Amino acid sequence: MSSHFADNAALLPLDYLRGLTHINPAVAVDETSRVLHVREHDKSKVALISGGGSGHEPAHAGFVGSASLTAAVGGNIFASPNTSQVRRALELVKNDKGTLVIVKRYTGDVLHFGLAGESADDNVAFLIVGDDVAVGRKQGALVGRRGLAGTTLVYKVAGWLASTGASLAEVRDLAQLVADNVGTIGSSFDHCHVPGTARAEAYLKDGEMEVGTGIHNEPGLHKIAQPKKAQLIDDMVELLTSTTDEDRSFVPWTGKDRAVVMVNNLGGLSELELVGLVPAILDSLTRRGVAVVRIFVGTFMSSLDMPGFSITALRLPADKEEVILKGIDAASSAPGWRPATVPVLNPEPTKQTADKAAHEASGITAPAAFTAGIEAACNAVIAAEKDITRYDVIAGDGDCGLTLKAGGEAILAGIKRGDIDPKDVVNSVRAISEIIEEDMGGTSGALYAIFIAALGKALAQAPKGEVTPETWASAAKHALNVLYGYTAARPPSRTLMDPLVAFIDAFQTKGLAAAAAEAKKAAENTANLVASAGRAAYVDQDQLQKEHVPDPGAWGLALIFEGFASAAK
Repeated sequence: MSSHFADNAALLPLDYLRGLTHINPAVAVDETSRVLHVREHDKSKVALISGGGSGHEPAHAGFVGSASLTAAVGGNIFASPNTSQVRRALELVKNDKGTLVIVKRYTGDVLHFGLAGESADDNVAFLIVGDDVAVGRKQGALVGRRGLAGTTLVYKVAGWLASTGASLAEVRDLAQLVADNVGTIGSSFDHCHVPGTARAEAYLKDGEMEVGTGIHNEPGLHKIAQPKKAQLIDDMVELLTSTTDEDRSFVPWTGKDRAVVMVNNLGGLSELELVGLVPAILDSLTRRGVAVVRIFVGTFMSSLDMPGFSITALRLPADKEEVILKGIDAASSAPGWRPATVPVLNPEPTKQTADKAAHEASGITAPAAFTAGIEAACNAVIAAEKDITRYDVIAGDGDCGLTLKAGGEAILAGIKRGDIDPKDVVNSVRAISEIIEEDMGGTSGALYAIFIAALGKALAQAPKGEVTPETWASAAKHALNVLYGYTAARPPSRTLMDPLVAFIDAFQTKGLAAAAAEAKKAAENTANLVASAGRAAYVDQDQLQKEHVPDPGAWGLALIFEGFASAAK
């Protein structure tokens, strides 16, 4: 992304702080110094200050509130605040108990926060957090490890302890313990774009990603060809929990540990993908003897719109587990905090999952003679997913290719399980309908499921159970009439109904090959039509005509018929 909702990119950090004062009435902003602080801090309790460059939201200001930070100082994007800003923050939270300053290990932050602390009174303690396991001891010999999302867990635990009235020394000691037992590793598909700067060339090639990503666009540990999700996560977890890598084994894992885990969005990942990472992360940690007792999932320390995520693991020392978890579980008014949850590990498989596993274990497969047409049809839409998706990005909402691919893959898996039996055509058709109903979403999934379910019912009425070409033609006509009861689309409508009706009309008199050819002609012709139904009806029709692409659903169905016909030959 290189365009942003900002008239002046330089004002974004202050706009964010102003916005937080509307979200959380317990905080106020000193606009001159860009310091967000609790309005009425209890001076009988230790205060916590943090901050750094903007662009990592909700860190740091999003964590200002009860049982968390007392104040946060915001610099320019990816630039540390200056010493005078930090001094102002110290003045705003000055109290009788003392102040703990917590910063990520970046040179600018350490220098400016440290200088401000040195010039303050003796009631200020300083803690630097570096939790990035991608930076080894050799590489970080002088500068140390970078501070990443694990820093926020230090805020959470230390902030809660401060709220109980603990002394400055007690708060700092517990914060240090958390910092010593936390590690973070990130991965991304590219760097982020800094508002106010020129569009940059892509840092990574298509199909390439980076492990050990820095949150300021610093190079990571290494670039790799994108692996399977489970493999990527396993490699990241190994970096987090290894005790044999002399350069990177920072946390004293024992192989029988309990931990708090944070799955953090680096800014540009969809919620769909982020939450979808959780099962693999929990599985990988469990296999390494780490019992996850709490998990945070969401955006806690971003890198603007970086398309990636990080995993943080906080090992819980046995003698301090109870007190750390009290801090983790404590409610906070800070809007950046999502509550931690207790994850469900190794849930009981559903009956459906167990049945599928049993089928797969049995190795039953249907003879190829009957399944050839079905396999050819499924493979046709799977192979065409990119084209269908491209058409749907132009003419719809972009999901048609993936929906058809999901249906095709699920049916192929059903064939492998033995759900489709050439000796029982009726039940095989019903099985396909059930698979589509379960595994193929979207409007097209519902239309396919309705049509094929009606087809199965009609086939079941065949005299003496004999399914002939005439039976198929009659059943298809019946199924079409059933489908008409659920959709108002009629040809020509620029929908999948165009090739479906063309196929059924031709199949009754001309046979399968000719019907498939007619369906393809009808699908091709949708490129010339103004949409009267379906998602494309909401699209700019003039632009749609200029693009001149067929309806994605129609094209997918035509390929299915073509696959059947080619296999029949």
